[in-house]
Amino acid sequence: MMNNHYQRLNSSLSAELANLFPTETLFWDKERLMAHSHDETENLTYLPEAVFTPQNVQQLQMLVKWAAKNKIPLTTQGARTGLAGGALPVSGGIAVSMEKMNSIISIDADNLQITVESGLITGEINRAIKDLGLFYPAEPSSKDSSFIGGNVATNAGGARAVKYGVTRDYVLNLEVILPNGELIWTGANTLKNSTGYNLTQLIAGSEGTLAIITKVVLKLVALPTHRLLLWAEFDDILEAGKAVTSVFKGGILPAAIEFMEREAVEVGIAYLNHNPTGKKLDKAAYLLIELDGNQPEMLQKDAETLFGILQQHQVGEILYADNAQQQEELWKLRRCIGHAVKISSIYKEEDTVVPRAQLPALILFIKNLANTHQFKAICYGHAGDGNLHVNILRGNLPQTFWEEELPKIITVLFEYVKQLGGTISGEHGIGWVQKNYLPIVCSPAHIELLKAIKKAFDPQGILNPNKIF
Repeated sequence: MMNNHYQRLNSSLSAELANLFPTETLFWDKERLMAHSHDETENLTYLPEAVFTPQNVQQLQMLVKWAAKNKIPLTTQGARTGLAGGALPVSGGIAVSMEKMNSIISIDADNLQITVESGLITGEINRAIKDLGLFYPAEPSSKDSSFIGGNVATNAGGARAVKYGVTRDYVLNLEVILPNGELIWTGANTLKNSTGYNLTQLIAGSEGTLAIITKVVLKLVALPTHRLLLWAEFDDILEAGKAVTSVFKGGILPAAIEFMEREAVEVGIAYLNHNPTGKKLDKAAYLLIELDGNQPEMLQKDAETLFGILQQHQVGEILYADNAQQQEELWKLRRCIGHAVKISSIYKEEDTVVPRAQLPALILFIKNLANTHQFKAICYGHAGDGNLHVNILRGNLPQTFWEEELPKIITVLFEYVKQLGGTISGEHGIGWVQKNYLPIVCSPAHIELLKAIKKAFDPQGILNPNKIF
């Protein structure tokens, strides 16, 4: 996969690199190279030629300047939890792991802001600010393993995006290293900023192709003091999808509303070896709905309204999780599904997103597609914002089907997603595995504009090459 204009780390360049940096920042051994050769995308593996773990911004700047001079590709990596191959070092070169740059720089409780290094595990943010009555809502399911820099790079979503928004909505400012080694802040630590182009929002979601994120300034909100969690079961998958739209039309704004078909719940329970619902799994689909706020009486009223809405959609039993332990166990079940599917089979995950009311149509289309072509698809996702994760399991499918026929089927799926007014990634990014499908939803003029932006930032193409396009 090495592009002709990139250089390999020959013995001379490797020696030069070793002389520039402390030994504890550079790794060449097979075990470390293997660890950084993959993320959570399918079963794909691409070995880097070296791994660099900078301890500070100055070391990272020096590396980027050296790489630019020598035309060495750099692939920035967070916790390697991505699902689109964005952190795969497909062009060799150096894998830049941000694991050692993981500090909380400052917490500004008066202005509801926190400044962190990009290698910080996302879940550490809420653990650090909880006692201050503050809350960072944009946590993905991988919050206890993914890094905040990777969340920003992919504009990660998560279960609470329906009420609170995605990662990009909380990024006020970024410290980044440009592909020439220059260090800049992209914006300001203010809630309003109309000073030039919005580079902060451009970098967020750019998947490491434009700059290396070193520090992040995030906006925070007040921590909700009360939460209610409901688990609702449905005999009909389509009725579960329709219920989601009815919830919002009924004036309820849940903090989260998650959809899971039965097989998704089954694989999660098998992974946990525990069924937190305490119920027999004999229904077609399930919704996990969270309400939050600061007034218990209002929350209870919303819950009563919600019960009435769900009753209009042939809902079965509704489980009310009224304590923190029950709530956490149900959330643990939902969050583990993606990993549980991964270890059950080789798979492809498609991160589709459609306007919320089109979710039932999308689910029906996927099920018909799976029946027609005789493959197994497990669906779950963030129903509140129309973001459905479609996991296609390899199982016993022939290699020829997996390599030749499945891409055609995925193309048909994505074309239907576009027809519904949706797009091919809601939160995972395009990365390596989705780039061939980008022309389905982006016109040639659109793609050329994206390429021009990449070239303006990175004329040599050394940052995360061969991604997105």
